[in-house]
Amino acid sequence: MAGREILSKMKEKVQEKVGLGSTAESGKGKSKMSKNITHGYHLVKGKAHHPMEDYVVAEFKQVGDRELGLFAIFDGHMSHVIPDYLKSHLFDNILNEADFWTEPENAIRKAYSITDTNILEKAVDLGRGGSTAVTAILINCQKLVIANVGDSRAVICKNGEAKQLSVDHEPSTEKESIENRGGFVSNFPGDVPRVDGQLAVARAFGDKSLKKHLSSDPDVTVEMIDDDTELIILASDGLWKVMANQEAVDAIRNVKDARAAAKHLTEEAVKRNSKDDISCIVVRF
Repeated sequence: MAGREILSKMKEKVQEKVGLGSTAESGKGKSKMSKNITHGYHLVKGKAHHPMEDYVVAEFKQVGDRELGLFAIFDGHMSHVIPDYLKSHLFDNILNEADFWTEPENAIRKAYSITDTNILEKAVDLGRGGSTAVTAILINCQKLVIANVGDSRAVICKNGEAKQLSVDHEPSTEKESIENRGGFVSNFPGDVPRVDGQLAVARAFGDKSLKKHLSSDPDVTVEMIDDDTELIILASDGLWKVMANQEAVDAIRNVKDARAAAKHLTEEAVKRNSKDDISCIVVRF
């Protein structure tokens, strides 16, 4: 290894230990049940003049004789408090549902609803604004349950083919249901469609002032992990605004280290002039 590379790696390790470089955050881990399954994440603050509004969860957790891989990206808007709250509470609420192990999809839907209600009830403390979410729960390294509200996205790669597992909740595609709730979707020239002229996603946690016209119901998808499964990417729209699903998969298929893969994708998004906060988790199989 060249001297410059060694110095760079030493600097990264020092920054991780002392928490420097608040504009970037990295981490990695692996499954105890299957040593072949690893994860890594990387976040980069965007160019907006406000605190970082993306938060991630990425960990393997032992629950009795079972193992759960818990992965999530929470992308706040007008708030870094609400995505931080989600990071601390959403998975706990999901796992506290009595039917999680038998009906995980139902448990996730109920927990999303309960968590949103809690956020709205605590609006005085948590403030205005809201957050999108994409969550992935890997059960015993075999069953993957994806849920999302908003436009953070989950993509799986099997045999080199990218497949989107989440749904981008855009105001233009949910215009009818927004109008049925009494809201409207603006479409001003030079701007993206927005709920009530304000929010560029049709579903989110929080956003108390818009809640009558917004949904927090997640789309939930179940995918079984098989021998063809190569990797999963979870990322905020800071990545997906500038990169297609297949492009992202192609860019990291041959990067064996999951954290290096996540970092590569965030760096590529920055190169493509993404101005938003960019957060990315890669799980390799």
